[in-house]
Amino acid sequence: MRNFRLFSIACALLCVLGSADARPGGGSSMGSRGSRTWSAPPRTSITPGWTRPMDRTMTPQSNYGAQSAAPRPMAPMTPGYRPSFPNRHPFMTGFAGGLLGAGLFGILSGHGFFGGMTGGTSILGFLFQVFVIGALIMFAIRLFNRRQGASGSPAAAPFGAASSGNAPVTLSNDDYTSFQRLLLDIQSAWSAQNMRALSSMTTPEMAGYFNEQLSDLASRGARNIVSNVRFLRGDLSEAWRERNLTYATVAMQYSMTDVTTDSFGNVIDGSSTEPVTVTELWTFVRADGRGNWILSAIQQGG
Repeated sequence: MRNFRLFSIACALLCVLGSADARPGGGSSMGSRGSRTWSAPPRTSITPGWTRPMDRTMTPQSNYGAQSAAPRPMAPMTPGYRPSFPNRHPFMTGFAGGLLGAGLFGILSGHGFFGGMTGGTSILGFLFQVFVIGALIMFAIRLFNRRQGASGSPAAAPFGAASSGNAPVTLSNDDYTSFQRLLLDIQSAWSAQNMRALSSMTTPEMAGYFNEQLSDLASRGARNIVSNVRFLRGDLSEAWRERNLTYATVAMQYSMTDVTTDSFGNVIDGSSTEPVTVTELWTFVRADGRGNWILSAIQQGG
């Protein structure tokens, strides 16, 4: 009997040590925020301090570190910026230079431009060749410009304006209502250990993390119950679009009762009467034109 009691006490201690911050996310930063996964979210009135970087994510950091080392253009590409003719038409300037060089070489060698019409001794023949070469160059330039205009000039828009993948977006009141509802519904599904419901409200990555947390609790004969969740206030940190996905990172402050019990229902951590206040940044994502907002990341706000 004594050994059984010691064993029970040891199990309870292990549960207490392992169940701190047992709410969804476990009090850590996890998930993905698209191309901004490794960038700190902008500060808000609710999170004026430091935001904990990702402790766990499926987005490799090396991909974004390599981008910062990529060579940058010598001159900024602004809406009014237009590269010089040699930069816009390197082929044509090279072609003209080649013709001019060949002609000068002919003159210096005593053969006129390309040997001349009759040996290069007539000044009229020389002027005529210059005229013909100039006309050919102008014709080639105009033809090149028409083809470039038909296919779309890369200098027609600021660099990266169409391909940056980080266009800002404006959210509606319905979007904020969806964020609050997801906060409450995810906490409820978590307490009920309803992985099917959690999977429908989160990305596969976040669903995997939640499933791992719940499995860890179950393996120790423990269960975490979050109840009386009250949304206190929220503030948008940033919202942007990447390809066909829209992201929104929202700072949210909410209160709740966070209790962890053993398999017999005994409280081993937390309090069922004293609420706790939590401040986190939740990132939501949705496919434009279809689908609902779902949770893609949780970060701890400072």
